[in-house]
Amino acid sequence: MKYTRLFLIRHGETEYNKKGMMQGRGIDAPLNETGHQQARLIADNLIAENPELIVSSGMIRTIETARPLSEDTSQPIHSFSELDEMDFGDLEGQKSVNIQKELQELHDTWAKGDVHVPIPGGESPSEVYERADGRIRHLLNEGDNQTKVFFLHGRLMRILLSKWLGYGLKNMHKIEHQNGAINHILKNHVSFNVVYLNKTDHLGK
Repeated sequence: MKYTRLFLIRHGETEYNKKGMMQGRGIDAPLNETGHQQARLIADNLIAENPELIVSSGMIRTIETARPLSEDTSQPIHSFSELDEMDFGDLEGQKSVNIQKELQELHDTWAKGDVHVPIPGGESPSEVYERADGRIRHLLNEGDNQTKVFFLHGRLMRILLSKWLGYGLKNMHKIEHQNGAINHILKNHVSFNVVYLNKTDHLGK
């Protein structure tokens, strides 16, 4: 059966990540020094895969994470705003420790299956899935037996993988993610099949 080798990578660390601050579609922060080191290590790990396509969101943190692999392989970065992180609305830029009540209420609402409920001033999980899934499926359908690398965002990957792997959006919290982590998926015309998820050993200690 024909399939596409799909790598989904969460962007490297930013200062917002380091400080535990909410960073969605509304904050276009660059990588910090650690994030740039992670980007280099990701490229070193994936160059042997010989990707035919490198894709990022339209945000600087994913573009910067993709850049070393792009330069090493001479493959351009194709950026799409539909793949941007979830819009965290009123929560953007706030420290997560200061909004635990709000975050827990959202988690409980979504875990009950109410995934059409948006973050105040932002997006809902279902809205994010609809804008991102269509773009990715279009890119995946443009050639079988290829290796395609996507540099994305943590919440976005939770949303996509929970649907693709059959968990359902209400169980997206079960998808683990860390800065610089790699997820390897095989996509055929029927399903997405996991090779590994949230791999971080390439980052060292």
